[in-house]
Parts: sequence; structure tokens; C-alpha cells
Amino acid sequence: QEQFVASGGGLVQPGGSLRLTCVATTSFFSHYHMAWYRQSSGKQREFVGSISTVNNAYYSESVKGRFTISRSNANNTLYLHLNTLKPEDTAVYYCNRFGGTDWGQGTQVTVSS
Repeated sequence: QEQFVASGGGLVQPGGSLRLTCVATTSFFSHYHMAWYRQSSGKQREFVGSISTVNNAYYSESVKGRFTISRSNANNTLYLHLNTLKPEDTAVYYCNRFGGTDWGQGTQVTVSS
């Protein structure tokens, strides 16, 4: 069964940076358009950004210019670089196939002074 496990979250001050990592247990990772999502307390899960099989990246307006997605097909790994973090970025972050509906383990990001 495919799994996508996110890690790398933590507590960071406003303006700080983090790098999240997502390891995929699938042989087809390189064939997938992959995405990051996040869910804040009391809110629905929302799209953060995605990266295609040919490394075209797309971002939500709320993170564009601050977050960067990258991938390593050799390591079945997806990354999310979070810069200039804001308190409103506080959420549990998940990775998944773009449009996927089975959710794996997320990682908590808390932005607070």
C-alpha cells in the first residue's frame, strides 16, 4: 500500500524557515504529480502547492514567493521549503498525490513568538 509520510515540522518564530520532507513508499513516485496540503485547527484541509512530473511547480496565493517545492525521484522524496513564516502558516502539513484522498501522517508546523 502506498504511503506518504511527512516530517520536519516544529516550532519556529515569525520570519523563520523550515524544510519539510515527505517520503513515499511507492515505486511510482516519479510518475506522480505530488502536492502539499495543510490543515489548521478548525478549518478544512487546503492546497499549498504541487510539483509535476517534469518539475513544474504551482502554489497557492497565500504562500507564493515564500514556499518552494522540490522533489528527488531517486529518493522517492518530496520537499517543502518554508521561508518568511507567518503565524497563519501554523497547521498540520501533509503530502499526497495531487488529488489523492488517502491521507498519511502529517507534520505540525507552529509559527509563534
